[in-house]
Amino acid sequence: MKVLAIGSIVKPVSPEQRQQIMPKEVPDTLKLYLDGAIEQFWFRQDKPGVVFLMNVESIEQAKSKVEALPLVTEGFAQYDFQQVGPLAPLGLLIQGK
Repeated sequence: MKVLAIGSIVKPVSPEQRQQIMPKEVPDTLKLYLDGAIEQFWFRQDKPGVVFLMNVESIEQAKSKVEALPLVTEGFAQYDFQQVGPLAPLGLLIQGK
């Protein structure tokens, strides 16, 4: 299952807090990527945060992985989760309908 995890920063991170959290956040995020749970990731252009395209068994699994990241556990970030899949209506064009 593909899931978009759309993250937002909900509480400003001070430079001191950033120095404490990011040395944990980055390796934890890269581990999810190397384990195949995160397929792609982007920095949001509309506001501070990230978007992960995840390959997981369920939305609950996506939540459990992302909500264990330090920025979330420390209350600085939160995520919305959306299951996505192939653009099924395109099949109508192939079938000539």
